[in-house]
Amino acid sequence: MTRESGGDAGTVILAFVLGAVTGAAVALLMAPATGEDTRKRLAERAREGADRAREVAGQGRELWNRQRETIATAVERGREAYQQARGAQTPGTPSGEPL
Repeated sequence: MTRESGGDAGTVILAFVLGAVTGAAVALLMAPATGEDTRKRLAERAREGADRAREVAGQGRELWNRQRETIATAVERGREAYQQARGAQTPGTPSGEPL
């Protein structure tokens, strides 16, 4: 996964969650119900939204950790390749080519 697609996925998820919460709130406010019923529904939806937000945040942390591990592995492999290439050079020549 590239850096750009990871950022886009996070934006899409956030937009989806915010849209769902907003839509639920508007639906509850527009529905013909007593004030007490509406408040109960809003409280329930708020709890559901908070649970969903925690779930999405956990998924974001997992994605962050995977990407961080991938980058760390790539950096380490790059260092190893550099050290191998550097060790393969013939002393006294900048490119390592035979004289």
